[in-house]
Amino acid sequence: MFSRIKELSDRYEELMQLLQAPDAASDPVRFQNLMKEQSELLPIVESWRAYQECLDNKQEAILILEEESDPEMREMAKEELDTAKKQQEMLEEKLKIQLLPKDPNDDKNVIVEIRAGAGGDEAALFAADLCRMYMRYAERRSFKIDMISVNESGIGGYKEVVFMVNGSGAYSRLKYESGVHRVQRIPETESGGRIHTSTVTVAIMPEAEEVDVQLDPNDYHFDVFRATGHGGQCVNTTDSAVRLTHHPTGIVISCQDEKSQLKNKEKALKVLRARLYDLEMQKQHDALAAERRSQVGTGDRSEKIRTYNFPQGRVTDHRIKLTTHRLTEVLGGDLDEIIDALITADQTAKLAGMGERI
Repeated sequence: MFSRIKELSDRYEELMQLLQAPDAASDPVRFQNLMKEQSELLPIVESWRAYQECLDNKQEAILILEEESDPEMREMAKEELDTAKKQQEMLEEKLKIQLLPKDPNDDKNVIVEIRAGAGGDEAALFAADLCRMYMRYAERRSFKIDMISVNESGIGGYKEVVFMVNGSGAYSRLKYESGVHRVQRIPETESGGRIHTSTVTVAIMPEAEEVDVQLDPNDYHFDVFRATGHGGQCVNTTDSAVRLTHHPTGIVISCQDEKSQLKNKEKALKVLRARLYDLEMQKQHDALAAERRSQVGTGDRSEKIRTYNFPQGRVTDHRIKLTTHRLTEVLGGDLDEIIDALITADQTAKLAGMGERI
C-alpha cells in the first residue's frame, strides 16, 4: 500500500511542476486534464502527509518516554502516544479507502427512470412519491433536475417518469438506488383499511457521452407526434414530441417535455446512449458475478432493495439490514443517512475482498 501511495505522491509533485511551467496553459485541453488529475490526487496526498506527521508525533512521544524521568512529562507523552496511535489507525483506513479503484462513472450526471410495478394505481402513486423524493434530494445536494418524459396515470401518479440529475458526483450518490422499491400502506381508495403492498422499479444510469457509446444513425429513426397533457400553448398544436426507436435492441423512447422538437430529439438520444451504456454495464456485472457478491448491489433491477412501511413509519434497506423510523424525512429527500451507510458498506466489502492487494 505504501509503495503505491509514494508513487501517487511523486506523481502529484510532478503535476505541480507541470502546472507551474510558463507554457502550461498553452494547451487548454492538456492543462484541464492535468488540473483534474491533480485534484483527484490531492485528498490522498493530504492524508499521506497527515499520516507522516502522525508517525513523527508518535516517534517523538516514544523518545520522551525513553529519556524523560519527570512524571508530568511522561504522562503528557503517554497521552500524545495514545492519540497518535488512534490517528494512525484512522488514517490507514482512510488511505485504504482512498486507494480503492474509483468508479469511472462516479462524477457523471445520471438518468433516473421510475416505473410503477405491481399494485396498479397505488404503485403509480408511489412512483410519484419516489420521483418527488429524488428531486428533493437533488435539491438538497444542489443538483439540477431536467425532466425528460412523464407518463401519468390519471390519478396523480406516474406509470413512468424519466429525468436527468445534473451535478458533479450525482452518480456516486444515486447509483445504489437501482432496484425494486416496495411500499406497504393503506391506499386512499381502500375502504376496508387493509394494508396493500405495491412495487416500483428504479433504474439509475450514468449519462453516456458520445465517446462512451457510438451511435450509427442508420440504427435508429425518429417519429414525431403532437404532445399531450400539460405543456401550455404548444400542446396539441405542434409536432414537437418525438419517439425514438433503436432497431438493434428494440428500445423505444418517447420525449415530449420540451416545446422544441430538436431539444426533445437531443434528450431522447441522451436516454438511448445511457440505456445502451447501461446494457454494457449489465453484461460486465454478470461477467463478474463472483465479485458482485462481495459488493452492495447496484445493478440487479429485480433485486428488492428497500421497503417503505407507512403503518410503522419505517424504511428498511434490505441489502445492509438498515432500518430507520424516519419515513417522512426520507420521502422528503433526506436520503443521506441511507446513502452514506450504503457507501460505507460497499467500501468495507471491497476492502475485505481486496485484502492485502490494496
